[in-house]
This record gives sequence, C-alpha cells and structure tokens, in this order.
Amino acid sequence: MTSDDLTPEAAPAFEERYLLRLYVAGATSRSTAAIQAVQRQCAVQLPGRYTLEVIDVHQQPELARADGIVATPTLVKHAPPPARRLVGGFSRDSRILFALGCASTEE
Repeated sequence: MTSDDLTPEAAPAFEERYLLRLYVAGATSRSTAAIQAVQRQCAVQLPGRYTLEVIDVHQQPELARADGIVATPTLVKHAPPPARRLVGGFSRDSRILFALGCASTEE
C-alpha cells in the first residue's frame, strides 16, 4: 500500500469499529433517556463506526446475566478491547463515550 492509497474515502476502513450494548429495564422514561443519549453521542463521536444493541433485561435476562449486569442502565463496550462499562451517569451526554474510552477528549 502506498501513501496514495490513504485517501479520505479509504480512511474509515482503518478506523476501529465499536460494539456497544446498552442494557435497560423496560420502556421507562429513564431507559428512553439513556437510549437517546447514547444514540446522540454515537452519531457525533463514532459516525458509521459502531453497532449499538439495546437489550431489555426483562426480555433477555440471559444476556444480562452473561454480561454480569446488576443495574440499569448499563452501557458495555465489547469491542475494541478492553471491554469497559458505564453504569448510570447518562445525564451528561459528553461523558458517555469518554468514560468508555471511545472518545479521545471530553467535550
């Protein structure tokens, strides 16, 4: 590969993809607010570079157990390593991805 191959169009192929799971408990206002906050930040900080899975612990308790979820909302970054989690604390949008190590600087 030459430096000519590193065009702006090719750059996204070299950026890391993120796999995030957001665990919520039902369709409560707190769950809805957490979903919206995470979606907003992902759209700004990780455009086109993430997969966000929203998991209701009431509907899929086996996934919650597998990830060791004991409180909601909890956001888990599965990829890229290292795995990290953020429990609650979704009131300040700018800190969400920063806390998981997905954003390089806090806004």
